[in-house]
Amino acid sequence: MTNSTRDSAEEKQNPGQLNSVQLNIVTLMNMERAAATGSLSEAMFMMDNSVGGAGQGTQQLETVCKQGQVLNWIIRPIDMERRLDGTWPPMPKINNIVVLDTDAGDEEDVAERKLFTELKIYGMPDRMRSQLTPVYYYWAGTVLSTAKPGVYKYRLVLELEQEHTKEKLYLNTIDHPSIRVIGV
Repeated sequence: MTNSTRDSAEEKQNPGQLNSVQLNIVTLMNMERAAATGSLSEAMFMMDNSVGGAGQGTQQLETVCKQGQVLNWIIRPIDMERRLDGTWPPMPKINNIVVLDTDAGDEEDVAERKLFTELKIYGMPDRMRSQLTPVYYYWAGTVLSTAKPGVYKYRLVLELEQEHTKEKLYLNTIDHPSIRVIGV
């Protein structure tokens, strides 16, 4: 294969699809603590399977990914076991993932540019509990192949079912996790 033929073949490929490894960003929730305090402080622990990130086990997790890479945000309670009385613990749910505009200097402003495609909520059925009750919730999205390399902070908007009242408690991450996008 000549250099010009090789260059043409490389140009035809979608550069955003070169890395097919999906990254998982797993959040473990201490539901009891979060409901009792009305805060995610010391109740939320984030980890991922990226290489070179920082902040494992904290809310300031930095996930390193490439343009075009698929990211899965998974959330689960720490307590997942069926209780002696036959009930199950409440489940946390990610209601939204909001990319923040760190260029503006105010980390609470929502970014105007889109960073992901197909960012949607999913649930995994749990046949032990019920056909309709998820084992855990997750969001999946693909980093745009045109995303500018850099660090993007984001906020998780979480919905927590309270144990005894069954009311929903909505909490946002304050110590923002981030995505470090590397060019392909």
